[in-house]
Amino acid sequence: MPESIRDFCLKPLASRHLQALVSLPAGIETLARLPSALMIHRYIAPAYGETLSETRIEEQHLRAVDAILDEVMRKDCSPLDIARRPPQRTVGVCRHFSLLLAAMLRAKGVPARPRCGFAAYFEKGRFVDHWVCEAWHGGRWRLIDPQLDEVQRKAFAIAFDPLDVPRDRFLVAAEAWTMCRAGKAKPDDFGILEMAGWWFIAGNLVRDLAALNGVVMLPWDVWEPMPQEGEAIDVERFDRLAAVTADPDAHWNDVRALYESDCRVPPLVFNALRQRMEQA
Repeated sequence: MPESIRDFCLKPLASRHLQALVSLPAGIETLARLPSALMIHRYIAPAYGETLSETRIEEQHLRAVDAILDEVMRKDCSPLDIARRPPQRTVGVCRHFSLLLAAMLRAKGVPARPRCGFAAYFEKGRFVDHWVCEAWHGGRWRLIDPQLDEVQRKAFAIAFDPLDVPRDRFLVAAEAWTMCRAGKAKPDDFGILEMAGWWFIAGNLVRDLAALNGVVMLPWDVWEPMPQEGEAIDVERFDRLAAVTADPDAHWNDVRALYESDCRVPPLVFNALRQRMEQA
């Protein structure tokens, strides 16, 4: 792995809570279990016996690692390797679990990066909008899904190791785009809820490129050049994004340059859930 990528994927993702992350126990297996012990998924909370209040649901809009951990510690100031009971867990979605694990791994000297794409293990016959954490371990990038605790592994009948998700079970956005372009998959099978199609895959391509550049946005953040549903799509533009993000290690300079020239996150983005412009 080129030195520049390894260094980039070791940059701290927290500041106020960095020492607390450094103090965590070592080991990918141990760290990968911690996000689900501190957080609860917005849409899977009932599986834990939780009915979320509107106030708690708003926590899903937390952006930075420090803001997430501020809320974790506000609820319970125990060390971060102590599991919280479901009522005391901070609410997030897949992006939050993956970002938090990446921050923990980086603090312990393991290169890691959140990846945006689609999972084939939540709904039969569909690739669902999802994020995982990619960690450098054993001389390769390993996909880790820190959201999949024992409750979810049982609920979704997960038969693989969440610490090493098979590449055909989670597709980074570039792989989804390439498969559809080659006619090996249908764009309408990629999305979430009633939203799916080319425009959705293109949006995740942009989010994944931003994440590779260290800017991990919310799954519902929208900015140029993301197309909206029904809009014409500049196919060549997204072919370029897919070409460099499918194997970012081999195209690291292009990953950096394309983000800066074509997809850089602006100061304000549109939060599609809140239907308003917000600071990125």
